[in-house]
Amino acid sequence: MNYEAVIGLEVHAQLLTNSKIFCGCPVAFGGEPNSRVCPICLGMPGVLPVLNRRAVEYTIRMALAVDGRVAETSAFARKNYFYPDLPKGYQISQYDRAGEPISLDGGIEIEGEDGPRFVRLRRIHLEEEAGKSIHSEPGYDPDLSYIDFNRTGVPLMEIVSEPDIRSPREASAYLARLRQILQYIGVCDGNMDEGSLRCDANVSIRKPGDPLGELVEIKNMNSMRSMERALEFEIERQADLLDDGGRVVRQTRLWNEEERETFPMRSKEEAHDYRYFPDPDLVTVEIARSWVDEIGEDLPELPDVRMQRFVEDYGLPQDMARQLTENRARADYFEACVGQVAGDASGEAASQDSGEASGKAAGDARTVSNWMLSELLRVQHENRMDQQTLEERIPPDHLAQLLGQIKEGKISGKIGKDVLDVMAESGKAPASVIEEQGLVQISDTGELEGVVDGILAEHPDDVADYRAGKTKLLGFFMGQVMRATQGKANPKLVNELLRKKLAEG
Repeated sequence: MNYEAVIGLEVHAQLLTNSKIFCGCPVAFGGEPNSRVCPICLGMPGVLPVLNRRAVEYTIRMALAVDGRVAETSAFARKNYFYPDLPKGYQISQYDRAGEPISLDGGIEIEGEDGPRFVRLRRIHLEEEAGKSIHSEPGYDPDLSYIDFNRTGVPLMEIVSEPDIRSPREASAYLARLRQILQYIGVCDGNMDEGSLRCDANVSIRKPGDPLGELVEIKNMNSMRSMERALEFEIERQADLLDDGGRVVRQTRLWNEEERETFPMRSKEEAHDYRYFPDPDLVTVEIARSWVDEIGEDLPELPDVRMQRFVEDYGLPQDMARQLTENRARADYFEACVGQVAGDASGEAASQDSGEASGKAAGDARTVSNWMLSELLRVQHENRMDQQTLEERIPPDHLAQLLGQIKEGKISGKIGKDVLDVMAESGKAPASVIEEQGLVQISDTGELEGVVDGILAEHPDDVADYRAGKTKLLGFFMGQVMRATQGKANPKLVNELLRKKLAEG
């Protein structure tokens, strides 16, 4: 039987604040267990939490980035449940009935199975992170469980979608889009490996047109691929149940990546199970419109807008512009490099009319993008460098200088790739690498003419075949010249000399 999947995601983003949400303890990944804690985040009797203003600011930034409605007032509630890694016995969070979350509504557009799909957001709210339970990990007694409270009180922004997603692939596209926006506006690093971005999925199935089916929540998905696999399994599991005449039970299930299946964790709680009520230790947050406007003015250019500008201003194909704007650091690198290339050629551009200058700028941008999306990515992957390390080894102005050396004919494109490899290892400027390794391109006509004459004299039969009509042999002669000069010969000049010499016979 054909079923339709109905999926909503709850995404938890750890905010890039320096301290926790209600105390001054530092926020950082790792560290000795229970070394970044204090009486406040441990929930000791008599302590009072103080709200981190930056956490509220970052949540407003995200709300504005997704066209959410920022509340004039917002309040915190106590979400009551018992779990060993929750020291207070409740979690400070936000819930509609106990005080409006910081943001309601908004949404983002993704590429769905049948074209663009708009995924609505229900709310964006703030809450504190719980601790971490440790079971059967290396270095710990396998018969005991341990609690690390370092993570307790870390500020989390929860982004709750409406059930507008219809497939695992759309869910992955939605999460990737959210991650991109979070990274662009600088509020979360999006590192799923370290748990700073996590996702719970609510999924049900139904026959198209029927009411919503029974909801199942899936937890413990630590990558986009894991999420896709978990959803695929769960949709198939629910379909098999219904086809066999069974019923889907409302529950929370965990994803096991090794077994590639979900298994029951507990019955799915209703909101009233948590006994939400306003936190008496925290005052209502009043959000001034002037503050929201100030935060909005400071927002960076968002990915879609920047991608379209790259298409319009630089004349790039949309696919290329999309790849360049996948993350903000790469887009910034591209524009810095293009600006350097344009700056180096400003004198030349000044002598051109506007049409020629515009075409030249587009050509420079295309050259930079081609190198970034091919050779620079190759070097980055081969050397296992993150974006920061890449920029330290090959800053934008060094790539611009390398492209300038190629354009001026000082080195060939092939040699340029070798120079880039050395730059990635040493961090040296291209001019230094070229000089140290003697890689300057040979553009002296007299010198190259002697090499060409020698190659033609060594292959008289091939010369005769070429003159008899086998013109594809030109590539063979080019290869021989480049080999003789160790790739340093100016290809354009060699091509001209070969054609001239071969035509003389």
